[in-house]
Amino acid sequence: MKKFTVALFVCFFSTVAYSQKDKKDYSEAFKLVEVWLEAQKDFDRLPGLSATVVDNQEVLWSGAVGLSNVEEAVKTQAETLCSICSISKLFTSVAIMILYEQGDLRLDDKVEDLLPGFKVQQQFPGSSPITVRSLMTHSSGLPREAAYPYWTGPDFYFPSKEEIDSKLNEQETLYPAATYFQYSNLGLTLLGEIVEEISGISFREFVEQNILVPLELSNTRTELPEPLYGKQLAIGYSAVNRTGARDKVNFFQANGIAPAAGFSSNVEDLGKFASWQLRLRDTTITEVLMPSTLKYMQSVHWTNPDWSTTWGLGFRVYKGPNGNTWVGHGGSCPGYRSTLEIDLVSKRAYAVMINASGTNPAKYVKGIYSILEKVPAPKEEDNTGDKKDLREYIGYYNPMPWWSEVYISTWGDKLVELTLPAENPAESMTFYKHIEGDTFRRVRDNDELGETLVFERDEEGNITRYKNHGNYVKKISK
Repeated sequence: MKKFTVALFVCFFSTVAYSQKDKKDYSEAFKLVEVWLEAQKDFDRLPGLSATVVDNQEVLWSGAVGLSNVEEAVKTQAETLCSICSISKLFTSVAIMILYEQGDLRLDDKVEDLLPGFKVQQQFPGSSPITVRSLMTHSSGLPREAAYPYWTGPDFYFPSKEEIDSKLNEQETLYPAATYFQYSNLGLTLLGEIVEEISGISFREFVEQNILVPLELSNTRTELPEPLYGKQLAIGYSAVNRTGARDKVNFFQANGIAPAAGFSSNVEDLGKFASWQLRLRDTTITEVLMPSTLKYMQSVHWTNPDWSTTWGLGFRVYKGPNGNTWVGHGGSCPGYRSTLEIDLVSKRAYAVMINASGTNPAKYVKGIYSILEKVPAPKEEDNTGDKKDLREYIGYYNPMPWWSEVYISTWGDKLVELTLPAENPAESMTFYKHIEGDTFRRVRDNDELGETLVFERDEEGNITRYKNHGNYVKKISK
């Protein structure tokens, strides 16, 4: 069993203890987040993971675990760059809406009128037109990909813009437009071509000049910076094979598919990108876009006939775990997975990046969110009597063979027990109230007290184990 120390996280995490919005103290919650992520990194066999939580304009917390370059033991940091793949689509969509605000295009313009090279065969004579709006909502009926096998390893050959356009006449629509949600990298790639066609400059130049520089996203690029590969730019790794190993994935550039899947960034820049959106929604001042334009993008423009998918203009729009409206996007490229998720009501955003395929970054967003939701509202401090220092109980305990690990930490005036690994950490958290000496009792959901948890010490007074339900669990490390 692997042993840990709480000090391990000092190198990896930075925490702001209080949210300016609600004055809750999140320091102990983020300590638990760090413990959970470190454990999940090992049990899920992740090379590295970085994450951030943004509370409107404040970085509430950011951090990382694991390695961005396994072969050279380079540690993952919050600053570590990764491919963000389909999160690129959000930047492309913002670029389109800048042109929309300038009056250079309309959302219901036909793609064939904007792109002379658009020659995809429409196999449904009764179809409505393929428009800018239908590309942004993935309801155009276009095939998912351009006519190249660029998701096929080991080399992942992504075509150039010219190569993509040269084979458009060999492709045909899958459905009539405005019929089904059909996710399409080809569609978002064509939006990037529209940006170039209308603006008269390259897609890269337009995005840099109109989005990245104004928002000071200095670590976000329309490509993967090859000179930084294996250093600031994480190496990507494969899904887990049957032996539990992950193989190194070859370096790639998305080339002509860049508007749909080519960008790189880090969680810090994605947090700044989220803060811009939350800031813009709360003002009347134009910043890259007009506030009304962003709100329009983040409203539902397409609902699938089975009601399972709702999409805005570039953004996924959905009901979050708290019932609020959330927006965002995920990304999956060879060796990388990422997600950006924004709660528009609570004004809180989460970004997670993993340098490995076959992983689920949204799981870690849900886990972080669930732990933070357990933090109680602040209450008046009770200054009566002496308070017991609970920090000596903090540490890892060995419940084998029944569970892999148990971590006990402080939670206000209580202890919290977290079993590891945990797909949903909030469901694996148990709280205990101090009674006397080394005796605690479980706090039930209705605040009634349940069974006891009794710690035992050695002759030097050190905590060695605890007794619960008549059985013992040994302490293995702090």
